[in-house]
Amino acid sequence: MPHIDLSITDYVATLTLNRPEKLNAVTPEMTDEIRGIAQTINTDPAVRVVILTGTGKAFCAGSDIKELDTYPTPWAFRDRPDYCDAVRGIRKPVIAAVNGYAFGGGLELAMSCDIRLAADTASFAAPEIKLGWIGGGGMAAFLTHSIGPSNAAKMIYTGDPVDAGQALTWGLVSSLHPMDELLPAARELADRIAQRAPIAAQTGKLNLRAAHSMPLENCIQYERDLQTVTFGTEDAAEGRAAFKQKRHPQFNGR
Repeated sequence: MPHIDLSITDYVATLTLNRPEKLNAVTPEMTDEIRGIAQTINTDPAVRVVILTGTGKAFCAGSDIKELDTYPTPWAFRDRPDYCDAVRGIRKPVIAAVNGYAFGGGLELAMSCDIRLAADTASFAAPEIKLGWIGGGGMAAFLTHSIGPSNAAKMIYTGDPVDAGQALTWGLVSSLHPMDELLPAARELADRIAQRAPIAAQTGKLNLRAAHSMPLENCIQYERDLQTVTFGTEDAAEGRAAFKQKRHPQFNGR
């Protein structure tokens, strides 16, 4: 039975983890589903923005721990397909609508998205240390960039959860919403992004990634090169024409 729901409306794809009885813990089969959906999204011009969320009281509780002993060797575990890699590989903007627990791989999954909104009842944790290991989907890198080295160390060394208010104060999420307003808020943001030039949005995502990993001068040069690429698109010409004509631009992704 599929545990990933996908809907596409008006250039926005909503990807919902739907295994609420297991807190949306991810199985290898679900990973395969996510990977396939990510590949489809990357090549589908009908999708410009993605919303990732969960059902029930959890966004995602990470990998299904009962499945971890099925790998024949630690190296096979190391080389397993990874759902966070799949989401991070989506070339279009991805918004996490964190509706509940985002623990372990679920926290890494949320941090694999570009923007994080959360319910005011959500909570976040890196609990792997309580089970004898550490995260492997980018936990330390993501947390250090998002909330700073000291706060990242506190979460990773203790494994204890932080509530939504603390997550907002630390900058782990962009905004908090009552549960019944979370998806509408994510959809409103997604609709605004979908109205922008899609090539520029994807290029902006490349630029943001570079800003985390390149030295400053290299990053600025890369940004200038990316700007040149976008400046030569039909969308950029439409944007300039619309500005002169005092109308809203109509971008077609070319």
